[in-house]
Amino acid sequence: MAKKITHSQMLGERGESAVRTRFLSMNFQFDGRSRLEAGIDGIAEIMIDGEPQARMIAVQIKTTESGRYTAESDNSFTYLLESDDLAYWRVSNLPVILVLYRVSDETYYWKDVSSGVGKDARKLTFSKMDDVLDHKAVDRLAALTVPKHGAGYYVPPLEGGEDALVNMLPIKLPDEIFVASTSYDGKKATSVLLDASDTPRFDWAIKGGSFWSFHDPREEVTREIVDLDQVEAIDTASIAFHEDIHEQHNFAFLLRNTLQHQFRDELRWDKTKKLFHFLAKEKNTSRTFTYDSAKKRATTTVVNVVQQKANPERVAFVRHHAFVPRFECFGDEWNLIITPTYHFTTNGFIPHSYPDALLSGKKRLDNNASLRGQLIMWHRLLARAANEVRGLFDEESGEVPILSFGEPPVLTLPTTVPEDAWGTPKKASEQEDSQQAELWKDAV
Repeated sequence: MAKKITHSQMLGERGESAVRTRFLSMNFQFDGRSRLEAGIDGIAEIMIDGEPQARMIAVQIKTTESGRYTAESDNSFTYLLESDDLAYWRVSNLPVILVLYRVSDETYYWKDVSSGVGKDARKLTFSKMDDVLDHKAVDRLAALTVPKHGAGYYVPPLEGGEDALVNMLPIKLPDEIFVASTSYDGKKATSVLLDASDTPRFDWAIKGGSFWSFHDPREEVTREIVDLDQVEAIDTASIAFHEDIHEQHNFAFLLRNTLQHQFRDELRWDKTKKLFHFLAKEKNTSRTFTYDSAKKRATTTVVNVVQQKANPERVAFVRHHAFVPRFECFGDEWNLIITPTYHFTTNGFIPHSYPDALLSGKKRLDNNASLRGQLIMWHRLLARAANEVRGLFDEESGEVPILSFGEPPVLTLPTTVPEDAWGTPKKASEQEDSQQAELWKDAV
């Protein structure tokens, strides 16, 4: 019998060739693997101005002739990973992405295989707008290869290495959301509220003439910016889990505004840096926060005044504990992704002119223990566990917290993460602050 190459084999070859060409057009190198591959078809290498960077991404390619993907709509579709493939990819020392190529309409979509949800994290949801494999995806792909130094996706434990905290907090949403029509856009509505006689509040979102909030605008100052006869309370899930990615972005914006309002007496939102940081209570005055850590009661200096080494009477800078928030919907649950960082001011209130050098120096001294501690601290603050947050939500105000947060998920890791993988070992805080004060002196 004559040898025969199957249609499936030909289709696979066409897919690998097409995806290789696509990566080359994006100025990536792409090398296919041998026929002995078990779940990775090729390796993509990032290049900058034609120079290889030795930063690799493992690529698995799935090619289809035509037909629709699972749950495919105009905006998205889903794909279920094979259990064996996922088990193989999870132990990879490279980031692994799945590329879906469909011949009939010449479409290329990609997704990080670690972003799955559902049972065994096998379900991937692709956005037809955001997950296209083209030049717009270059920065996101490159970001996958950045080592998880500083604030990463996983915060390893202190000993044993068996459990790791994931830096996200599940959010419990209110059952109802208030929707109303409005003739204002966000900028004009803000102006109206600032001019109103009542204390303004900004835990709302406006998009396309529609107002959203978790509070009833008829009973608050926001009555000034809505059509009162058009206010309606609806099921939060109908908006929170909308299939349209733009609607999800609008809902995430509402969550951020609500978080800002809810913790307005403790945290401040920095619009430029896109982060929340602890408020200073007084000028050039440190501040501590006491909470229950993993094993004992802990106190952290969340606003730290650092003096100049040469002139102890003069403040070099004030360092605030901070985090960059990101709201993501995974399956049927919204989560707050917390990336710990720091914010720098001159006296507790005025932004520092040279924060980048200070932040870089501080980040180099962070290790797994400090990052794990920061994640726990932020959870304790946001969850208000065991009455640890003093002064929040004064009973006399009658205000009830809108958002509540669950514990960060725990993953079981097969091995511990070596401390030296985090870079420079952590030094004593006195030496650390002295070094940063010298950085400030050199900068000015």
